[in-house]
Amino acid sequence: MILYDKQNRAFVLGGKNYSYIMHVNDCGFLQNLHYGSKTEIGDLGYLISHIGSKYAPVKSDLNMDCLFDVMPSECGSYGRGDFREPTVVIERADGASMSRLRYASHKITNGVYNIPGLPHARSGGQTLEITLKDDFSPVEVVLKYTVWDEYDVLSRATEIRNAGKESVKLNKAFSFCAELPEADYKMLRLHGSWAMERMPEWNSVAHGVARIQSLRGASSHQMNPLTVLFDGEPSERTGECYGFMLVYSGSFAITAEKTYFGYTRVQGGINDIGFRWELGGGESFYTPQALLCYSEQGMGELSRAYSDFLRERIIDPTFVKKRRPIVINNWEATYFDFDTEKLKSIFDAAAPLGIDTFVLDDGWFGKRDGDTSGLGDWFVNEKKLKGGLKAVAEHCGKRGLKLGLWFEPEMISEDSDLYRAHPDWAVGKLGQEPVRSRNQLALDFTRKDVVDYIFGVMSDVIKNNGISYVKWDMNRPVTEFYSNTLSAERQGEFAHRYILGVYSLAERLTAAFPDLFMEGCAGGGGRFDAGMLYYFPQFWTSDDTDAFQRALIQWGTSVVYPVSAMSCHVSVCPNHQTGRTTPLSTRGNIASLGAFGYELDLTKLSDEEKRDIKRQILDYKRIDALVLNGDLYRLIDPFGDKWFAEMIVSKDKTEAYVVGERLRGVPNDITRRIKLDGLDPDRNYTVEESGVTASGKSLMRIGLVLPSLADYESFAWHLKAVK
Repeated sequence: MILYDKQNRAFVLGGKNYSYIMHVNDCGFLQNLHYGSKTEIGDLGYLISHIGSKYAPVKSDLNMDCLFDVMPSECGSYGRGDFREPTVVIERADGASMSRLRYASHKITNGVYNIPGLPHARSGGQTLEITLKDDFSPVEVVLKYTVWDEYDVLSRATEIRNAGKESVKLNKAFSFCAELPEADYKMLRLHGSWAMERMPEWNSVAHGVARIQSLRGASSHQMNPLTVLFDGEPSERTGECYGFMLVYSGSFAITAEKTYFGYTRVQGGINDIGFRWELGGGESFYTPQALLCYSEQGMGELSRAYSDFLRERIIDPTFVKKRRPIVINNWEATYFDFDTEKLKSIFDAAAPLGIDTFVLDDGWFGKRDGDTSGLGDWFVNEKKLKGGLKAVAEHCGKRGLKLGLWFEPEMISEDSDLYRAHPDWAVGKLGQEPVRSRNQLALDFTRKDVVDYIFGVMSDVIKNNGISYVKWDMNRPVTEFYSNTLSAERQGEFAHRYILGVYSLAERLTAAFPDLFMEGCAGGGGRFDAGMLYYFPQFWTSDDTDAFQRALIQWGTSVVYPVSAMSCHVSVCPNHQTGRTTPLSTRGNIASLGAFGYELDLTKLSDEEKRDIKRQILDYKRIDALVLNGDLYRLIDPFGDKWFAEMIVSKDKTEAYVVGERLRGVPNDITRRIKLDGLDPDRNYTVEESGVTASGKSLMRIGLVLPSLADYESFAWHLKAVK
């Protein structure tokens, strides 16, 4: 819902459980009045006179007023008395960057706004566009808001227009600015590194500026492009919190600035460090979309609100609720050491177990017997694969399996035919020694000819070999931020242009192959974000598949991302990343809380292990609809407890699935109870494994006794409503 009150020059935006209210004050500035719980339209006068007036400039001569930094603004200006961090910084031809942005016009339309070249919410909603004009330049800043009645998510983005004839420079172009009322906020970071992505960390928001960011050319393992601000101590079930998520996969920044008068300004978008964009006369620049989310029922409700929105408005509707392939990937089974006969033995072992898709990982192309060569040469290595991929596909087909294939489209090896032919296609300045990572360089995806070439060779392989599944990997960050085809004045555009090239390739592939299922990967979960989920229905959650560490990783990921987006595989023990040994049943139970598959050598399993895997797959098919469509409830936090437990509840609350793992045993915890969540309190439910029947109210308030387990052992419970 979007309403405009002409008399008060006020805008009232609302979703399922929130209101977002702003108005144009007497000085012409767009001022935020309220973001939070539902507010009555009749309270506009009170908000403007009692709240808004306390924080607005009051002097008629604006050039004498240095109190702009007390005004909650929808777009922070630079200088002119506002001493907080700005939202946009525009440098004119004379070198001056001071700005003062004031309301010019607005329009309200049905449907979501489009952002050229960038992923964004797909449909529905109602959009408000407010145009602000700079008092000192011909630049216009258009703030874009879309609301949906059925969601607690508000989308934000900014279009910056140069309405003049001379070029200007954008030195900062954030997507949103949000002002939160006075509170003692805790700020969430999902930090990490390779094999330990998205570890939740809460810190108090102190006076000054808190900043999370990536400067790696990707959203990164180290910091996910989102934050949550919680009023007080974070809780799953109670309390007010605000989420800020970028639909963006490149270098980003999000800041929270607590000011001396109490408000906290939250902003974010393309990382402004090193960013400099030349905007010609008549041109527009579009920022990535941001998704703001409000909950007054704690973190659990915020997580479910984000998950619903991502599933229904971001992820490709072709696949989002379609049963996912059950995959066997050969990477940890063979690494680079395989041939056609070895692969056939894996197919032969996979088919009787109920696995339906084989994904051939790194090493099938070029001169690729290790990680020092071959990237970029996307043609089949027939010394390894006699008869090429067609022979592999034919044998897969005979065993009832579909064939998937690994690519690393953005990368190039110096020992490759492609590099020898086009050394200038690698990121970096010719003649200057590049930084290497995993013995490879990044391709310059700011160049259309490079993207065109990669699209052509990938398309040929996919089309000519019946590929139904692609795993798109990215195993190193960008370091040089330099293109040999950009002028000196435009090198500051590199990082954003690079990710635009990535999106362009993904868009072209999904358009050319609408039935092709694509899974994202970036050295594991190094680019797990809403931008990539627009193209990839699921993302490889982490290279770490250890059942203990995965419980932590999947918990952190679920804070804002749906479990259906997490690619989760059962791997061999001792685990290749941690060396830890955990039961096969636990590995299966933890992996069942996502898109399920296997990452091991099936030919080395015992008969008992094969029977267990066959049973795991059958069990997963019983609950995969819950994974795709259900609501997640986090029950026991593994970061602060000796157990892990989550449950998924169907939307109609007729069934539920609970998984728990004992992480560290201590004396006298054998009669501990776990309280369930999300059930209908007025229905009775039966736990299939124990035969216990109780009301939803009792299961949520009294709970169930946890089973007696050893370290790393687990349980899975299936609950059905009694008819």
